[in-house]
Amino acid sequence: MEHPDYNSPAELKSFLDANGFAMQKKFGQNFMINPAARKTIVDSLEPSENDYIWEIGPGLGCMTEEIMNRGARLTAFEIDRGFISMLNSFFEGFRQKEKFDIVEGDCLKTWKKKIQEEQVKPNKLFGNLPYNIAATFIADTITENVIFDRCVFTVQKEVTERMAAKPGSDNYSGFTVLCQWAYDIKKGIVLPGGNFWPRPNVASQSAVLTRKENPVQVEDRKLFVRTVHALFSSRRKTLLNNIKPLLPKDTDADLFFQECGVSKSERAENLSVQQFADISSVLSRYINSAKI
Repeated sequence: MEHPDYNSPAELKSFLDANGFAMQKKFGQNFMINPAARKTIVDSLEPSENDYIWEIGPGLGCMTEEIMNRGARLTAFEIDRGFISMLNSFFEGFRQKEKFDIVEGDCLKTWKKKIQEEQVKPNKLFGNLPYNIAATFIADTITENVIFDRCVFTVQKEVTERMAAKPGSDNYSGFTVLCQWAYDIKKGIVLPGGNFWPRPNVASQSAVLTRKENPVQVEDRKLFVRTVHALFSSRRKTLLNNIKPLLPKDTDADLFFQECGVSKSERAENLSVQQFADISSVLSRYINSAKI
């Protein structure tokens, strides 16, 4: 089956109506109808024949086609059963060559099982991510230490701003720290609503994440993540108040923060990634000492 004209809202609507599909607002479905924007975003992923790429939320495959035409192998994660049937039809030739497959269901629930099954791990991640899952999915992969060589996302502009935020800014958060611990973040093109159909009420932006060559070292990755979450659990509270649940009983807080090299009255939004790592390293030592 031939896919519809990805650049034509009228043809997309006609195709969906003819096949009995309805756009699912709960899935955050919007089609990117600007071919120049699609090419620019795929270019930033730098797909090649040597790449194995995961794509989240391909929809009807407008970006999928662009990627696979450059020779990459691709696994798509799609929740909409109607779209899944169409994608299998559109890309049957690639599927027969074992260059394309689909994981059905909610990617937040399926990606961990898929990564465990993979003999060859994906090296790149791509997706036009709905606002309601974007930060959760990206943070989950980092938390589980699944770091890709390169990621390119199209997300609500607010999410890109949070990824790239500087310490001390309103957008700086635990999500920011995790992203900047694992990746170098580069903001891509801004996409007003007119680049999509149906037209969303907010602007989107692409983000390019490149694996850090020399990431900040942490002694205990899981404890580092817990520390970041704890210190941001209440933005208005000090480091001391937020970290108390993690400190061993009878810890001398003054001595602890002196060893961390930060003030106990500081707030998480003002710390660098290195400072979060320093705090988690000292915390790890205190916890291990308390077990002896």
